[in-house]
Order: sequence, then structure tokens, then C-alpha cells
Amino acid sequence: MPPLRQGCPADESLVERRARAAGSCDAPLPEADIGGVRCLLVEPAAGGATGDILYIHGGGYRLGSPVAYLGYARRIADLSGRRIVLPFYPLAPENPFPAALHDIVGIYRALPDPASTVIAGDSAGGGLTAALCILAARAGQRPAAAIMVSPMLDLTAQGDSLDRNAERDLLFSKASVLDSATLYLQGHDASDPLVSPIQADPTDFPPMLVLTGGAEVLLDEALAFVHKLALADQRVSLHIAPAMGHVWPLMAPDSPEGTAAIAAMADFVKALKPTVSGVSA
Repeated sequence: MPPLRQGCPADESLVERRARAAGSCDAPLPEADIGGVRCLLVEPAAGGATGDILYIHGGGYRLGSPVAYLGYARRIADLSGRRIVLPFYPLAPENPFPAALHDIVGIYRALPDPASTVIAGDSAGGGLTAALCILAARAGQRPAAAIMVSPMLDLTAQGDSLDRNAERDLLFSKASVLDSATLYLQGHDASDPLVSPIQADPTDFPPMLVLTGGAEVLLDEALAFVHKLALADQRVSLHIAPAMGHVWPLMAPDSPEGTAAIAAMADFVKALKPTVSGVSA
């Protein structure tokens, strides 16, 4: 992995956007230091978690907080029966690539059983999910599976849907992709598979579930990624919500499409083969 680099301060408008998107919670938040990184922990209401889902929040690498994900994470935890680990990873531009990835790797290595862990994330968190899978494969420490929701998989911004769905996707845009890339990369090569996983070797990935909205600007890169894995005979499942935009399960969890997406994630996790000491049973 590339070494850490010096970043630059966030401008006032980005600081204000972060404050608006941070979320809030009146009750004490269950948290822990995992691998030197502050994380929120969400247990299934019924107790007896059967493993971990390391869920990486979105926000274009420059926004977002796990606090805003608590309600969404509780739904996933309750349906999947797994503990959700939500990290506070460092944001750009103060912390450009690969700072966030360094922290995510540290958390993954410090989990009780990385080989049984499911890695998940949305938007930029989906990109970090894919990058972690690549590094884990190179190290011979693959996770059990991965889930990506509306993932950012191509910071070169080549997909036709970036323009085709521009008026349909109310949350994200081509301009947002390019702004995210500028702040996160700060001169790093946008075609590096660790920032544009669409370029990665498909055999680096564990069993995958990719969820995308039919109306979102990132649709084409998600479809291209799934096609690439399928051609390589990798285990990959695709869930499309035809009329939905970016990260709809988070933004509209009570909608029929949001409910179906969260159920699809839970079903995917529960269908995984159990592991014993990191070895498939």
C-alpha cells in the first residue's frame, strides 16, 4: 500500500456540509477502538451476533459519519444477525489517499475473525470495500464476502450513466465524482485499482453482492464491474432497483425498494457458508 501523504485543509463550505451530514444521536453510542480507529458498534436486537459486518460509510471520501448510519445499520444487524462495525475513517482533503484505506485495513486485521467477516459499504465506502478486498487477497487474508451499495468504482468518471442519469439522480452527479476524485487523489493516478476498482483483477474479490439503482449516475460502472467478475467465473450477485437513485437503501429505508435492498443484503449474508477458524466448514 502506498505511504501516507500530507493533505490540505478543507474549505469552509465543505466543513459546513460535513456538519449538516454528520447525523446526531441523543443516546450514548456503543463504540470501541479497533485497530487504533474509533468505531461504532451495532448489535442485533435479539443478541447472539453470528459474526461481523465491517460497514464503511459513503460521502465521496470527504463527507459522512457513522452516526448518520445508526438506524440503517440496526436494520441490517437485526435482519442479518451480525454485529455492524462502523468506522470513523479520515476524510479528504486533510487526509488524501491512502489514509482512509490504512485505517480500514487496520480495523480489518484487528477484528476477531477477519476470514468470517463481511466487508460492506456504499458510495465511496463501496470503493473502499473493493480496495480492502484487493489488499486482503494480496495478503492471503480474504474476507468471507463483500457487499457494495451504489459503489464508486471508477474515479476516471467514464460511465455513460454519469450523463444519461444526470437529471434522475438527485443525490449524486458527475461533478460530485470529479470533486471527490480531486480532493481524495491529490495527484495520485485515478486508474489505480485501489481507487478505481473497475480496473482490478476480478480474481481478487470474494463472493460479492452489488446493489445499484437504475436511475443513478454510477449505474454503468456497477454493471461493468459485475460483468467483469461474471466473465471471470467469480461469485457475484446483482440487485437493481429500477427507479431508484444513489444509496436509496440509506436514504429511503422504509420504501419498498429500500426494504427489499436491506433484505437482499441480509439474505446474502445468511446464505454464506460458516467458517471455523477461518476455514470454510
